[in-house]
Amino acid sequence: MAYAGEGRPGRSELALALRAAGAMSDGWADAFEAVPRSEFLPELMWPWDMAAGRSVAVSRSEEPERWLGYAESDCPVVTQWDDGAHVGTEPGEVATSSASMPSVVFRMLRDLDVRAGDRVLEVGTATGWNAALLAHRAGGGRVVSVEVDEGVAERARGVLEAFGSRVRVVHGDGFRGWAEGAPYDRVVGTCGLRRFPWAWVEQCRPGGIIVAPWGTHFGNGDGVVRLVVAADGRSASGRFTGPVEFMKLRAQRLPGVVHREYVRGSVAEGWESSTEVTEAEFLGGGRFGVQRFAVGLRVRDCLQVEAEKRDGARPVWFYGLRDRSWACVQFRDGEAARVWQYGARRLWDEVEAAYRWWAGNGRPGYDRFGMTVTPDGERVWLDEDQPGGWGGFLGTRGEFGGAGGGRVLPIQ
Repeated sequence: MAYAGEGRPGRSELALALRAAGAMSDGWADAFEAVPRSEFLPELMWPWDMAAGRSVAVSRSEEPERWLGYAESDCPVVTQWDDGAHVGTEPGEVATSSASMPSVVFRMLRDLDVRAGDRVLEVGTATGWNAALLAHRAGGGRVVSVEVDEGVAERARGVLEAFGSRVRVVHGDGFRGWAEGAPYDRVVGTCGLRRFPWAWVEQCRPGGIIVAPWGTHFGNGDGVVRLVVAADGRSASGRFTGPVEFMKLRAQRLPGVVHREYVRGSVAEGWESSTEVTEAEFLGGGRFGVQRFAVGLRVRDCLQVEAEKRDGARPVWFYGLRDRSWACVQFRDGEAARVWQYGARRLWDEVEAAYRWWAGNGRPGYDRFGMTVTPDGERVWLDEDQPGGWGGFLGTRGEFGGAGGGRVLPIQ
């Protein structure tokens, strides 16, 4: 099996690739050179092997060249499984801490636009590499990083101190931010959100910038949103810049969905129909397809799960998160897709209507969507925010896993 260490490009070639792709702006090139990711990765790590399509265990002491090859590659690296309960070298059940792909890291840093002297709050310390990059740019003693996992926080604190980065690492719930260090000029989240923390807006100065991954429980993907805090500090608003996929804020993780608790017999128990929507249309772009993001905005409290394609057929399942409604659409090459639905909700009907809304609006990309956050929740809008007429979606606090009873208003 090929691995990153075979003919690896090295850090200089990676830097050139990141700049050529527009992921790393000129202003971050010196931080990339001064703060190597390899200094922050653990002895045993699980990088994502692009060729194998899975996480693989690599030990620095046993395979130093292979380890360094992955460390200097544009791949994500898992550094903790199962909230620290995992033992052994094989991958665990759930990845719970990691070092993100350098291309993702520098795109988000580009969006954050940190200047020398800025006060920065980071939520999600992980290895400490991102915090060290921020400290190099903003200056020593200007970065506070909050980490929910005590063991991860302790390790990152030690690595940052050994590297010489003056970063304050706080063990705590990042959803609350860290008011003691406020106000901040910049706030960045390195974990996926399903409900936007108002505390981050409160703790960021007027005109300050907040960058974080946000999405719905419809899928595991996120969109990076770049918000600017209003002059009166009572809201923050901005657009999405592109797709990512982050581990979720621990308090906002989706509990596991058990298929047999929904479908107790066969799909024949459901109401059967068909759809003219094709597999290529609906699943185009893979897990980062913008249509999945758009459909999730309109079909709330629903999870989509795709099965593997076999013999020309691929079933896609939809599970209601507040009841036991379910739907299954089976795409088959050369045939109209068959649909089965069961329960109080006709989930596929909702999904298809949302998909056709997206297609009917010109198949907008991430950059046509934006978000406004207020103390009452967040609304996601298309093209422009229209608070009076609600041209967007209002609130996610009523969504599964959230708090309160937010409402959802569809784009007209």
